[in-house]
Amino acid sequence: MNKKTHMNFDPACPVPITNYDRVTLAHGGGGSLSNQLIEKMFLKEFSNPLLDEGHDGAILELKGPLAFTTDSFVVHPIFFPGGTIGDLAVNGTINDLVCCGAIPKFISVGMIIEEGFPMKDLWMVVQSMGAAARNAGVQIVTGDTKVVEKGKGDQIFINTSGIGTIAEGLEISPRRCQPGDRIIINGNIAEHGVSIMSSREGLEFETSIQSDSAALNGLFVDVLDSTKDIHVMRDPTRGGMSSALNEIAKTSRTGIEIEEQDIPISSEVQGACEILGLDPLYIANEGKILFFVPQSVCDTVLAAIRRHPLGRKAAIIGKVTKERPGLVRLKTQIGSTRIVDMISGEQLPRIC
Repeated sequence: MNKKTHMNFDPACPVPITNYDRVTLAHGGGGSLSNQLIEKMFLKEFSNPLLDEGHDGAILELKGPLAFTTDSFVVHPIFFPGGTIGDLAVNGTINDLVCCGAIPKFISVGMIIEEGFPMKDLWMVVQSMGAAARNAGVQIVTGDTKVVEKGKGDQIFINTSGIGTIAEGLEISPRRCQPGDRIIINGNIAEHGVSIMSSREGLEFETSIQSDSAALNGLFVDVLDSTKDIHVMRDPTRGGMSSALNEIAKTSRTGIEIEEQDIPISSEVQGACEILGLDPLYIANEGKILFFVPQSVCDTVLAAIRRHPLGRKAAIIGKVTKERPGLVRLKTQIGSTRIVDMISGEQLPRIC
């Protein structure tokens, strides 16, 4: 298993692994071992005033309209080039809130751990979650831990929920997609899915393909500083860019045209997709957002995105039209046009 990530971990697990080097059923039983796990691992890494109160839940004070989201993460393997299941869970929840037009504030974490899971691996996952939350300026304020019998799970599953405040004067919805809107993506596509596949199957390419997992709330704030005239935002995760665009086209009853030559993709990922027989339009991303904005502010938004480190390869990839409502069409590099359907199943299961 490839455990190379972009995180720097403290190898010294705070739970005394001389007695328990693996998670036992008792660690989820609510007794002294549960308390030891919570006090010495979770609270040590996630500590903040709301969590440290020790309530059954978090008591929050927020004003104005809120966004609320929830997600579950079952990615395999749990350590992959560019991330872990832990920071993926935090980043994914943050990005879902961002796509609602919200500034992420608080996250809850629920862990389902398989009996026998190495304690040192759990510590690495927890550290990656804590670092991701701190880097994004959000707080993990409540959580839960369950342990299931060996063979009844697969290492660790994580559920997260997030709350954020909607930026004043902002209304983002797939139904606001309008003919004439331009579509911008903040960088290269398909990196997460190819990273997971290469790690899972032990594939080696000329260069290591890293997951693009990242929290995009900082980039979102930079865009807001330039304009609030944003119609739609969507993160193209499972099902990739094709599914995200199809969902928006169907909801808004508009047509979408994208230009193959304008879609940013690295030569390494393109080559890997050709070798594996995969279409990068259907491969998951975890650090990308599609922005639908009026043509009048398109250049302004693009410039704001490109100023951010996570948007330097941003590009305008298409537009919204009145023709063919509900359909997504791709203009190929050889001048032909094809329909980009929503994927019927999954190219690669357990991608997030």
